[in-house]
Amino acid sequence: MPKPDRDDYTEEDIDSAWVGQAPVLNSTVTLAEYDPDWPGLFDREAKRIRGILGERALILEHVGSTSVPGLCAKPIIDIMLVVADSNDEDAYLPELEAAGYRLVIREPEWEKHRCFKGPDTNINLHVYSPDNGQTERYRLFRERLIAHEDELKLYEAKKRELAARTWKYIQQYADAKTEVIDEIIERARAAQYDGFARLYAAHAETSSTNAHYDRPAIVELAGDVAGKRVLDVGCAAGHLSALLAAGGADVLGVDASAGMVAVARDKFGDVAKFETADVTQPLTFVEDASIDVITASLVLHYLKEWAPALAEFRRVLKPGGLLVFSVHHPGEDWRWFGKENYFQLELLEDEFPQGQKVRFYRRPLSWTFGAVRDAGFAVDRLVEPMPEEAIADTDPRWYAKLRTQPRFLYFKTVRD
Repeated sequence: MPKPDRDDYTEEDIDSAWVGQAPVLNSTVTLAEYDPDWPGLFDREAKRIRGILGERALILEHVGSTSVPGLCAKPIIDIMLVVADSNDEDAYLPELEAAGYRLVIREPEWEKHRCFKGPDTNINLHVYSPDNGQTERYRLFRERLIAHEDELKLYEAKKRELAARTWKYIQQYADAKTEVIDEIIERARAAQYDGFARLYAAHAETSSTNAHYDRPAIVELAGDVAGKRVLDVGCAAGHLSALLAAGGADVLGVDASAGMVAVARDKFGDVAKFETADVTQPLTFVEDASIDVITASLVLHYLKEWAPALAEFRRVLKPGGLLVFSVHHPGEDWRWFGKENYFQLELLEDEFPQGQKVRFYRRPLSWTFGAVRDAGFAVDRLVEPMPEEAIADTDPRWYAKLRTQPRFLYFKTVRD
C-alpha cells in the first residue's frame, strides 16, 4: 500500500510505534495470488465497523493491494477508516476493542495514525483524522493500478523481487517499496493536471502572481537568451516558453502532464517545441551539454528529492550554462501553514486554482542550497522580487501583498 511521506522507519521507530512488542519476521514475505473473495471480506468488516461506530465512521474504504483486482498481495485486508479525531481514542477505541479489534500501532505524531487487527479476519484497520495526508495517496495509488495494467505489472514485479528477500520486520519490506510507489503516485498526480489543464492555462495567463511576478523574475534572471537553446522545465501551458522565444531563444518546453503539453502546443506551438517528460527520469531526447539555459518556474517544490532532476539538468547543460528556477519561499510556507518546525521537509496541500488540490514540499533554505551545491551548481544570484507596477491599479490587493510578503524565491545558478 502507499507508504507515508516520511523517512524509512528505524528499528527504534518500529518499536516505539507498536503497542507491545513489534513482531519479528526474520524471513521472506509470502505473497498470495489475487483472491476474488477479498472484496467480500472487506464488505463484511466494513458492515461490522459501521455497526459499531455508526456516523462516527466518516470514511471507510478498501485500500492497499487486496483492493486491486489481479494484484498479488499479502492476504491481509487493508482498510482506511477516518474519524473526527483519531487522537481522541475515547471516541472509538473502547467500542472497537469490545468487539474484538486490537490496537497494535499508535503514532500520534504522524498523521494521528492508529492501526487495529481484526477479531476474526486478518486485517489492518488504519485510522486517521479528516486532515490526514494519506487518503488521497491511497485512492490515487489504488485507482492508478486498477486503470493502468502496465503500472500494476510494474508494482507486482517489484513486490515479488522484494518479497524474495529476508526482512527482520515487515515494515522494512513496506519501506523498500517506497520508490516505485512514489513513482506511480507522481504519474497519477500528473494525470490529474490533464483534467484541468485548460482551466490552469487560463488562470496562469492573467494571474498577478504568474504574469506580473513570477514570469518577469525568471525572464530577468535568464538574461539575454537570443540565439540560445533553452529548456523550459515544467512548462505547463507554455506562457514562459513563449516569452523566452520572444527573446530570440530556441525553446523546448517539457511537462509531466500530457494535458498541459497539449494546451501549450495549441497556444504556442508555432514559437516553441513541447514534449511530455518526467524530469526525474532521463530526458532521452536531449543530448549531453546541448542546452544553454534551463528555466524551472515553480516546479522543484513538487519533488521530494531533487538529486535525480538536478543531475539530469547538469548533464544536458553546457559548462557554464544557467539553471534559473523559482520555488515557494520557505519562510512564507512555514508562516502561512502555521508550522512549528521550520527545518522540517514536509508535504503540504493547497488549492490553486480554487478547487484544484495540489501538493508540494516545503523545506528550509539551507536544504535548497545544499542540493544545488551537491549537484554541481554555484548560486550566482538569490532574488526576492517585487511585482510589476502594472498591477498597482488593476490588482491592488495582490500588489500590496507581494510588496510586503515574500511569495516565491528565485535562484540563478551556474553549472560548473
